[in-house]
Amino acid sequence: MIERHSENAEGRDYFVGDIHGQLRLLEEALARIEFDKKRDRLFCVGDLIDRGSDSFDCLSLAFEPWFYGVRGNHEMLAYDALNGDGSTDLWMINGGTWALSQNMAEVKQILGEALRYLPYAREVELSGKRIGMVHAEPPGDWSLIELAGHAYKQELVWGRSRIKSQDQTPVAGIDAVVVGHTIVAEPAWLGNVLFLDTGAFLPGGKLSLIAGREVLAWQQRRAG
Repeated sequence: MIERHSENAEGRDYFVGDIHGQLRLLEEALARIEFDKKRDRLFCVGDLIDRGSDSFDCLSLAFEPWFYGVRGNHEMLAYDALNGDGSTDLWMINGGTWALSQNMAEVKQILGEALRYLPYAREVELSGKRIGMVHAEPPGDWSLIELAGHAYKQELVWGRSRIKSQDQTPVAGIDAVVVGHTIVAEPAWLGNVLFLDTGAFLPGGKLSLIAGREVLAWQQRRAG
């Protein structure tokens, strides 16, 4: 369900929004911050694949030692379709057509292996604080992550109730939570939850990347 990460004593931590097969945008963003793959860590809110032509290569990011993602609804759409538990048409309509140019058996194998590296949630220690990360909808109390059954797993990867209701209630038991899934014009806060999906696959869209220390600084300014 969740993987926890201790303080990065050697380098920097960054969070990035939904990638959606936009490998060039990711590489450009990492180049701008001079990301050091031997020291720095990149935490991704999920949706590595779909709607972008480089989805297969982006899926393979899950295996990189500097990359730490969570599973998004698009990974689950693909998994369910490829394993007979979901609709292939639904996956294709929602951006899965990139897979038609690949060996589908290989896509199924790589996706299954990648999901082993994509838990539902991550928690990162930074400067004595804790930043959580899920794809879509965190629980009202972060400790409930451990207890999440099937129904709540759906919320973690599909939910939008907080942003639909503009709920400013902070998630208890955690300093901040970073999510994606719902496209926003600019990174936006609701309570202590930061929405980071700025529509990388859209014309004129962008891939948002933010330093973990900046996440904490933003939240502390809001709380103060």
